Amino acid sequence: MSLTIDDINAAKARVPLAFKAPLQVRLRRAALWVGFIGLFCYCLWAFDFSPARIWTGLGRLGTVLGFMFPPHIWDNWFEVSEILKGLGETLSIAFMGTLLGAIIGYPLSFLGAKNINRFTFLRQTARRGFDVIRAFETLILALIFIRAFGLGPLAGILAIAVSEIGTFAKMFSEATENTSDKPVEGVKSSGGSRLQQIRFGIAPQVNPVILSILLYNFESNVRSGTILGIVGAGGIGFILSDRISAYRWDEAWSIIFLIIAMVYVIDYLSDLIRQRIIGTWDGAK
Repeated sequence: MSLTIDDINAAKARVPLAFKAPLQVRLRRAALWVGFIGLFCYCLWAFDFSPARIWTGLGRLGTVLGFMFPPHIWDNWFEVSEILKGLGETLSIAFMGTLLGAIIGYPLSFLGAKNINRFTFLRQTARRGFDVIRAFETLILALIFIRAFGLGPLAGILAIAVSEIGTFAKMFSEATENTSDKPVEGVKSSGGSRLQQIRFGIAPQVNPVILSILLYNFESNVRSGTILGIVGAGGIGFILSDRISAYRWDEAWSIIFLIIAMVYVIDYLSDLIRQRIIGTWDGAK
């Protein structure tokens, strides 16, 4: 069956909104696009964007990259041990910061989960507290802790831990809320207490998700630990910053390569742990 022009016009007359958005909606869309384009153009102007500046910057970047090759190869144990110590410190900072954040954030997450905390005021207060903690950038926290505790890995550990408390508490509470009520009802019907309902009804469902979150954030914190080292929180970032300041670009590239290799290894090992403990999804094969 083919439609004629008269049939289409009749349909437009019956249901005009199916063929064309109302004027109010079209004006709102146009205003949003104008605002987006205006903001984009303002950013280009405010940041002094120009093709000449980009071209000049690319030329300088090429010069820097030229200094990085060939990469530096350390030929004595003293230099190698310094690099290995920096990598080990960065790994330790990320591990301890993630662990401390999880230890504190896990019990706090119960306050923000509506299927555990039935008091709306207390739950909303806890969630806003998580948001306040997450609002502080890890780098800012590192600068604060460096002023308080001095240079070194301790400031980096505390910065990551405090930042992760808010992140873990929020993500764990959301994961807890998304669990099924049926296992909880089964434990409850068997005479289980509220604590047992959480232990045997909710925890087995949420623990694989929590593990996955922990592993991912640990990988992310390894990269964050590198940045924190640049501002004086220890680790390989401090050594990298020193090499860049001294214009020893070949050594800087070698250190960057080692950081990339370390992150890759951690990602690979994390994937193995996830597959071993959580398992794989058959649909992904």
